[in-house]
Amino acid sequence: MANPPVCRIMDYGKFRYEEAQKAKESRKKSTNVSVKEVKFKPKIGRGDFDTKVRKIDQFIHEGHKVKVTMQFRGREMAHPELGSKILDDVLGVVGDYVKVETQARLEGRNMSMVLSPDKKALDPPKIPKSDDRSRGNTDSATDSAPADSPSTEVLTDEPAPIDVDAAIDPAAVEADVTESVDAVPAAATPAAAEPS
Repeated sequence: MANPPVCRIMDYGKFRYEEAQKAKESRKKSTNVSVKEVKFKPKIGRGDFDTKVRKIDQFIHEGHKVKVTMQFRGREMAHPELGSKILDDVLGVVGDYVKVETQARLEGRNMSMVLSPDKKALDPPKIPKSDDRSRGNTDSATDSAPADSPSTEVLTDEPAPIDVDAAIDPAAVEADVTESVDAVPAAATPAAAEPS
């Protein structure tokens, strides 16, 4: 509403392109949280259980919520404690980095609970890994210790090399051989055996 009016001369195509790029960036930064569902049954085997728990772990680390559903069929409805035990086992495995949004409750033939990622537990503080020593990044106190200290001794699976000339005494070996030959009974030698 200024007098004289203020106008900006610009390329309208370029302006539309820049606005589209800004909108695309804002959509990319927004997190799209969805609810994934993983179904269990009371008679699930150990291998299938481990596979499904790994999948739940993957979904949680991707930032999704997970609905864990226990499906009962037929006479399995008489034993809902079996289903709640399996859901407790799932929570025991992934419970360190999830929050239980909805506790396990029976709804018709299904028992379900909803897990969401715990942001504080998923992003632990950066701690140097212990395998940094194998990469050559050694900065601990053991490097400043004397070389003859027993704590810095490197143990390997390979035996230490043996000096053959120093380890074997020829006279002792010859004495052992003659003793073992003399100890053989005469009946055991082929010459002393009777002809049949």
